[in-house]
Amino acid sequence: MASDGPGTGRPVVVGADGSESSLRAVRWAARTAASRGRGLHVVHAYGGVDPSLVADASLWRRYQQDLLDHAREIAARAVAVAHEAAPSVTVTTEVVDGAAAPALLERADDALLVVGEQGSGGLGGTLVGSVASSVAAHAVDPVVVVRGDEPTEPAAPVVVGVDGSPASDAAIDFAVAAADLASCPLVAVHTWWDPLFDPVTEPLLGWDAIVDDERRLLAEQLAGRSAAYPDLAVSSVVERSHPSRSLLDRARGARLLVVGSRGRGGFTGLLLGSVGRAMVHRAPCPVAVVPPPGRGSARGSEVRAEVAAR
Repeated sequence: MASDGPGTGRPVVVGADGSESSLRAVRWAARTAASRGRGLHVVHAYGGVDPSLVADASLWRRYQQDLLDHAREIAARAVAVAHEAAPSVTVTTEVVDGAAAPALLERADDALLVVGEQGSGGLGGTLVGSVASSVAAHAVDPVVVVRGDEPTEPAAPVVVGVDGSPASDAAIDFAVAAADLASCPLVAVHTWWDPLFDPVTEPLLGWDAIVDDERRLLAEQLAGRSAAYPDLAVSSVVERSHPSRSLLDRARGARLLVVGSRGRGGFTGLLLGSVGRAMVHRAPCPVAVVPPPGRGSARGSEVRAEVAAR
């Protein structure tokens, strides 16, 4: 069987801040760690208060101790929730005095990182929290943002977006392994969309040939996985639609939606493309954002420094 993700054997890393959203992420991460035979590392970051704002040194020390005690309580609660979700999983914890996003990116180097869609200060609704948005946009390893509802059907699929890029190649590998571990089907979605076509030229185009080409592209990118995963049921969806719309439709009732962090374009330093951003903010199920191969530790250090400086 192929590797199920980066840093095989590394613990799954999950951010915990005490919010219900983060506890849902802890449950998801604990079950995932147990299914992969890995440990779970719970990280809670706190602090961020400038000590110069508190003139009295003794008052500052008491405040720091209160913060630390509260942070330890949050971490302990996360451990209890993890053991409820997956009693066999080995859980370690770490309390970090600092900002959450750079702390999580640092500790998730070459490992799967899991975060909730909202932080403790979140307002609810569909908008993703700043920590989840930041780590998904800058991580050089896979990130899962836990959002939406748990699937009720045992055969709820893993859905993966495929666009022919190296990023979607990595996403396919991640999705195939996730579906195999869950013993569920895999749905590969490939779309094409050209807004430059106008009503005059559209009837002149050979749509059958275009559809055949797009199906061939998807088949080529899926090729080779069946030998490693002979029991995996794979279905393909090829349609003319905007990728975000199609993926959101197919993700309803899914157990996981997997997308590449960048498709055919993107800006240097910001690793999350427009489709990935849309999924992280709007998907009805947990979303895995998988970067393309070649994002090494040097690039990871650069990104973490950039995030920490903000």
